[in-house]
Amino acid sequence: MTWRIALSKRRCWAWLVPCAVLALAVAHRLTQPLWDDPVIALELGGTYENMSEHSTAPFSPLIRGHVWGGIPKTDARLRLVDSQYGFETPLARFLSVGFNDNVVDDIRMSPQIEPLLIDDAMKVVLDLQAQWCAKGWRPVGTRRYPTIADTPEWRAYLRPGVLQGHAYWQAGDKYQVMLILARFRDSRHLDQERYLITLDIGEAWRLFEEDERRFEPHHSPPPQPKKGATPCPSLPS
Repeated sequence: MTWRIALSKRRCWAWLVPCAVLALAVAHRLTQPLWDDPVIALELGGTYENMSEHSTAPFSPLIRGHVWGGIPKTDARLRLVDSQYGFETPLARFLSVGFNDNVVDDIRMSPQIEPLLIDDAMKVVLDLQAQWCAKGWRPVGTRRYPTIADTPEWRAYLRPGVLQGHAYWQAGDKYQVMLILARFRDSRHLDQERYLITLDIGEAWRLFEEDERRFEPHHSPPPQPKKGATPCPSLPS
């Protein structure tokens, strides 16, 4: 009798294991569309509800009646939704969206999931600038903040880790982006040069015409573009 009970239990486990595997496979299949390409899709000036409806990444719960900031609950791309000026970033681990009540106010993010080697960091920067160029954004304040380029001069400027690359891009009178590229000390890769990219995206907030009139040369000026170089790079191959 005892062996029959034991045999019954073994048969039960034999069925439970494939059932559990099947259940996990079904669950993975059901969630696959959500996690394959997590995106936070939003409009500056749009609502939290609209962002939630069009995004595929889970996000912090809404806090009404306050100025507050929320983040995705997983790595996610940013998709700025605009029929003329929209663009998309690579996956980001840090992506903070500022709200005034339930209205999107600004975005601060680093469009990467870890500090990058200089080749990879430059590729991200050039791709973003190419997207902006293709959508009608233009660099502004270039006398003090020239557009970042993948040149030996720019790499030498950034390598010591003392100075940062700053560039400003503007979409008509609607949006402005501050782009920063700087060396980052990554404790996991102390023997490597790693770099961090930062974006601050919001309504056009800085008037560079006034800055140009009050221009004072920087004590360590960033590399200037070569004569005849276009501020709008073509898409990298």
